Amino acid sequence: MAQSTIEWTELTWNPTTGCTKVSQGCKFCYAEVMSKRLKAMGLEKYKDNFEVRIHPEALETPYTWKKSKVVFVNSMSDLFHEQVPLDFVQKVFKVMNDNPQHVFQVLTKRAERLLEIHKDLHWSHNIWMGVSVEDSKVEDRIDILRKSNARVKFLSLEPLIGPLPNLNLQSIDWVIVGGESGHKPRPMNPDWVLDIQEQCEKSKVAFFFKQWGGKNKKKNGRTLNGRTYDEMPEIDLQQCV
Repeated sequence: MAQSTIEWTELTWNPTTGCTKVSQGCKFCYAEVMSKRLKAMGLEKYKDNFEVRIHPEALETPYTWKKSKVVFVNSMSDLFHEQVPLDFVQKVFKVMNDNPQHVFQVLTKRAERLLEIHKDLHWSHNIWMGVSVEDSKVEDRIDILRKSNARVKFLSLEPLIGPLPNLNLQSIDWVIVGGESGHKPRPMNPDWVLDIQEQCEKSKVAFFFKQWGGKNKKKNGRTLNGRTYDEMPEIDLQQCV
């Protein structure tokens, strides 16, 4: 567990680590770069660098949090990676089910695996399930997410590397948009962002603008239309059972 600098969450929790690339959004994977740094620092959890690994010992951590948290699950991996066994995914879900006082945000690029096993999982209200969509080539992930039993569904359009002019936002509760950062970031056209914000407003979907990105993401900031967009889905944690 670690405090997070990601704008739309509070903590990160990594019961699995490591991943493999599946689409253009993975090209400059921040988690892969971070994994190398953590390995160099001697952290046992990352001794195999970015190979997919499960960490059963991490399953106990959420039970120790005393106050309600918003938690990004597997910032350093993909819970629905094909190398993560179903029984371990179920154990992760059991932890989330057992801790309804927290919001757990799960994000995947492997929508097909999500659909394959979603009926084998218990979707309590505190589990927010999202898919990453970086351009129109992987827009089908949204349709697959919609078919899942997740009660709260969201999209992470980051890094946004192409326009998404005709998003189907039916049954989608939240949309995050962000530009790519790093040494060789691919550009994000402001018109793409404005268009998505207008689509969300029209569909009454919560919109969160994370960053413009670029080589100096701090300098470029995260204001749009002269303001920040920090909208989140509304959820009654008392219903998280």
